[in-house]
Amino acid sequence: MADQNVPPRRPRDDRGWDGRQHHTADGYAEHTSSAPYGYDSPHPYQGGYPTQGDPREQYADGYAQPAPAPRGPQWVGPEGLGRPAPARTAGTGLPTLDDDDEPGRKVGRRKAMVALGGTAAVVAGGAALAMTPQIRSLFGDDAAADATGSTVTDGTAARPSGQQPSTVRTYTEQNESYMGSRAGEALKKNAPTGGRAFSGPAAAAAATKVTVKTVLAKDPILHLARRATFGATPAVVSDIKKLGIDGWIRSQMEPDKLEPSKAELKLAELPTQKLDVQQLRTQRDQLNDQGAQPEREMVDATIARQIWSKRQLFEVMVDFWNDFLHVAADFDGGEVYRNSFDKDVVRKHALGSYPEMLVAANKHPALLIYLNQKDSRKDAINENLARENLELYSVGVDGGYKEPDVRQAAMLQTGRGVQDGKYVFRPEQHYVGKVKILGFTHANNSSDPKKAEAAIDAYITYIALHPSTAKYVAQSLATRFVSDTPPKSLVDRLAKTYTTNNGMIKPVLMTLFSSSEFWAAVGQKVRRPMEYLVATYRTLGVSPEASPKHNNGDNKRTPYARGLRQIHDKMRELGHFPMGQPTPDGYPDVYVAWTSAGTMLNGWNEAGELLAGYRTMFTYTAPEKLVAKPPATAGAYVDALSQRLVNQKLSTREKNLILGVAGVAATAKVDATFNGAITAVARAILASPQHHLR
Repeated sequence: MADQNVPPRRPRDDRGWDGRQHHTADGYAEHTSSAPYGYDSPHPYQGGYPTQGDPREQYADGYAQPAPAPRGPQWVGPEGLGRPAPARTAGTGLPTLDDDDEPGRKVGRRKAMVALGGTAAVVAGGAALAMTPQIRSLFGDDAAADATGSTVTDGTAARPSGQQPSTVRTYTEQNESYMGSRAGEALKKNAPTGGRAFSGPAAAAAATKVTVKTVLAKDPILHLARRATFGATPAVVSDIKKLGIDGWIRSQMEPDKLEPSKAELKLAELPTQKLDVQQLRTQRDQLNDQGAQPEREMVDATIARQIWSKRQLFEVMVDFWNDFLHVAADFDGGEVYRNSFDKDVVRKHALGSYPEMLVAANKHPALLIYLNQKDSRKDAINENLARENLELYSVGVDGGYKEPDVRQAAMLQTGRGVQDGKYVFRPEQHYVGKVKILGFTHANNSSDPKKAEAAIDAYITYIALHPSTAKYVAQSLATRFVSDTPPKSLVDRLAKTYTTNNGMIKPVLMTLFSSSEFWAAVGQKVRRPMEYLVATYRTLGVSPEASPKHNNGDNKRTPYARGLRQIHDKMRELGHFPMGQPTPDGYPDVYVAWTSAGTMLNGWNEAGELLAGYRTMFTYTAPEKLVAKPPATAGAYVDALSQRLVNQKLSTREKNLILGVAGVAATAKVDATFNGAITAVARAILASPQHHLR
């Protein structure tokens, strides 16, 4: 099964890097070059899901590895996973939200912000979904009743998709299993139920009336900016208005024609990103001396692109495919091969052909190593890749295949392997004989490399174009871009476009953006932890240039490289970072999978760090300068700041909560610093549902 047939720990493919985590003088945990670098993060684990226990696990080869950060419903305190809070000079900085209910304060900062941010699910689902047990604990015993009691619909809590060998937790079913809870049922009641297609996105936007309950402004430009990017910015909104909805989408569909941002050009400061597989192998000692970690620098670069790239729709699709056709960044071999998989498989085909992507993936060393295909031969067949090709990467668990199909596919795929860092086909290890898989039949009667590989490629293309795959891709795209419970009408329309266009992705996206279901779903998606963090960097206009205050104490890495690693490490604390899921199923993409009070608080505190400019590897706009001409009264200032940060004013109730955080009335006179409370006020706005929703 997908959550069992994960690559076992095996001898390293060549000698890898090894490293440990340290704390820097500024209090942020980051990786230094005091030891050779390598895996100090989770490998795909064996035998199902990880257990909570000692934070480091000692493997047989002697390498100490940290346990993977648990995902979703977990407690991650404001100081992270057992890490001490960054040291601050007395009287400076912003207090964490875990201890800031000061005696005499009319509205506790923590309670006020939870009341703001905790309603993200309420406004998405039209019910009191935010009051999970974790969030209720922040209020005390007088909290509202819990409305999110999870009911496992089948199997067990650890394996919600059941116990049958062919029933696994796929990307689609993973989402559906979470949506089987009471919270999920409530979300469904507020989601659009149907719709129709139009001649183009602009026509669909103009003709669609938003009827769902939401606190977001029902503005199609803002809706598009939130869904097709990692967060609306003044520049994105301006571009959509200038080019028009149709023109902007067309420009995003041709990412190669968009100029790289300054931050993307600075990725040259990550030394391993320009190296191919062979260079990574031959320059190992030099990279060790530099303290470089190729698989982590790849994640760092991905984060940079999410925050600063102008090719936002492309980056959103890269993230989508990294969950759908998932290969973890952290696995034995990832330091050599995962960067190439990112460039030569995912990014090469992200807006192209999914069948071509899947064929390329099945010939790439990263996937062949990750799922043990390189060890599969005709006299000792390994089923891992054959099973995941069906369960996760194509037709899905309910796609109609049976166990004999898995075995037949596993026999057909024998012979593929890795040698000297390159994909190879070993004809002597290839099973020869007729196969029949899900209606695909092939004589497979030759061990000639060209004929044998052609047979495998024909099978991979077949399952990539299977009707069940069309539905699976359509359901996943609709879940990503529309709602946690996308209408069947849209899924069917997208699946038809996928089939008609032989798995080409751009036509499917154009069908999606030209559908009323997309434009009717304002406020129907809640940002996952990584998305919240990236959107915060984007809305605050953080610059990739180092602050004048920065004192670079690392002569091996630039401030930019160190800053990206700190963001990366923060995302690891939140349990959500690019390519971070250890198992091949990728991250879930529904709100109820990520309801965690601790993660929410940690995200809010990170927003406070950015507002205060503590990460000096980047340059920030001072919070008192976010609004060019701040109004003189507190209420008007909150309105202006809300417009700047979340592109709309807040409700009267939300505004009063924020004024309570500052301890002033709406009519009170304030200066540009909000009488010293501007950082707390801005952070509270970033805790609002308007910033949590996308």
